[in-house]
This record gives sequence, C-alpha cells and structure tokens, in this order.
Amino acid sequence: MPIVLGEPGVEGLSEAVGVLREWQYEGAPMQLHPGDVGWFWRSGAEATAAAVRTWSRDGQILALGLLDGPELLRMTFAPGARRDAELAQQVVDDVTEPERGVLPEGKVNIEAPTDALVQELLFEEGWKTDEPWTPLRRDLTEPVEDPGVRIEVVGPEQAHLFAAVLRAAFDGSTFTDERWHAMAAGSPYADARSLIAYDDQGHAVAAVTVWSAGPGRPGLLEPMGVHREHRGHGYGKAISIAAAGTLRKLGSSSAIVCTPSSNVGAVATYRSAGFQQRPEVRDRYRDAYYSSRSGGSS
Repeated sequence: MPIVLGEPGVEGLSEAVGVLREWQYEGAPMQLHPGDVGWFWRSGAEATAAAVRTWSRDGQILALGLLDGPELLRMTFAPGARRDAELAQQVVDDVTEPERGVLPEGKVNIEAPTDALVQELLFEEGWKTDEPWTPLRRDLTEPVEDPGVRIEVVGPEQAHLFAAVLRAAFDGSTFTDERWHAMAAGSPYADARSLIAYDDQGHAVAAVTVWSAGPGRPGLLEPMGVHREHRGHGYGKAISIAAAGTLRKLGSSSAIVCTPSSNVGAVATYRSAGFQQRPEVRDRYRDAYYSSRSGGSS
C-alpha cells in the first residue's frame, strides 16, 4: 500500500494525539511528545490541526509531524517504523519539494529521532546538522523530594498569573490567559498540569506545564520559566522538582525536557533538580531549496 500524506483536521486531532501517546516509551530517543502538540494548542484547535501532518499506510498512522512555526517540522515515527525505507523516502520527498506543501523554500529545519532512517536520507540530500540541544531525564521510580517552596496547580482563576510569569520569563513572549484557556481546552491537557511557584512574600516567581503521556510513559516539561526579577534564588530548581513530583503522581515513568545546549543555565538548573543529561541531539536543516533531481534551484 502507498504512503499517504494527510492532515487530521480538528476532528482527527484526538486520534493523532492518541497515536503519539502510544509511541512514547522508556528508552526511546528524544522525540515529538503529546505535550508538544498540547503546548501548541495555545493557538487554538484550528491552528493546531493546520500544523499537524500524518503519514499513513493502509489507514494506519506511521509518522506524525508538527509544523512548529513556518520553518520547523518536528516529527517522529511509530517505534517499528523508524527504519521503514519506503516511509522514510516518502517523508524526505514530501519535505524536500516545497510544492508538496509541508515546508517552504528557504532555510528550514527538521527535528526527528536520532535513529530514524530519515536522518540518513536527509544527509544524503545535503541537509546539514544544526546547533545542539541537550535532552535531560529524571527517573520517577522513587518518590520526589519536597521542592521547598509553595506550589499551586493552576486553574482558570490563576491563568493570568501563569501567563504573567511566562511573559516575564521569556523575552518577546505574548502568552496571555486566553492562550492558557485555549491550551487547557485541548485534549492533551486532560493529562497535564500547570504549576506556579511562590516566594515567601507570595509573589509568583516560576511556572511550568507538565504533560503526561499516560501511566508508565515519559512525561514532558514544556514550558518552564522563572520570572526575570526573581532569578538566582533556586526557583527554577524548585519548580522543576515540583514538575517531576506532579508527573509521578500522574503515573509517568520519567520526566523529560530538552533545552538548547547553549543555554548552560537551563541545563544546570535541570541537573540541580535531579535530571540527568542525555546525548545531545541536532536538527537537520537546509539553507535554501535546491533540487538535485531537477538540476537547479527554485
């Protein structure tokens, strides 16, 4: 049967997220997580549906991608399909030719599991490796220590506080309480929690959202931020410990996160919270569209 590129539409998002949940397992390479789709949902269900791509054979989804911005495709594969030659070649064809409608001309990036055959095929097509990212993981077999600060789970009434911390944590952030409500309305958020950490004076100083993929599967931190006026006091460590504890209560087997290796402060923060560094990963990127098959650029 041929490989079919598709878009799930709003009505198919829950199925796509469900498939993505099933692909998460301990020992898997860093890959697209249901929480990544859940975090994107802050833009609404319609925008999320428009950003998701699926590759299927005989009605079964074998690969799934999220257009996380116009120039970045984050994708992963069913565990048994990462070395499927026909699938990998079809994905490469679809992302290499701009007229397929997956990625535009110009510089674009693809994030895929390190052991996926698509990585090798993209290399053969001339795609380069981009700046390194550092995955980190904390095992949740044992109970998690107390974070040492007051932690609250965010509900609708605290959405504005959560949004304010994120805006103060990330330069250029436009996150609002409306975006939190949109995110919380998405199907991935049924297994997610947003947390706020407070200092001794009652100021909201750090925030995180954690995403479970179901019992016995790795859970994700996305995003985590500390208010710029309250840095240097250990609140990043505290909220990361709280995140791990929350994921353990949700049944997650581990807590995972990925941050640019150049962000040495973030790496140090997660390590201080009991996360262990894993081997670096890198996106594949293309500076501009060039088709060796047609013998020229477009």
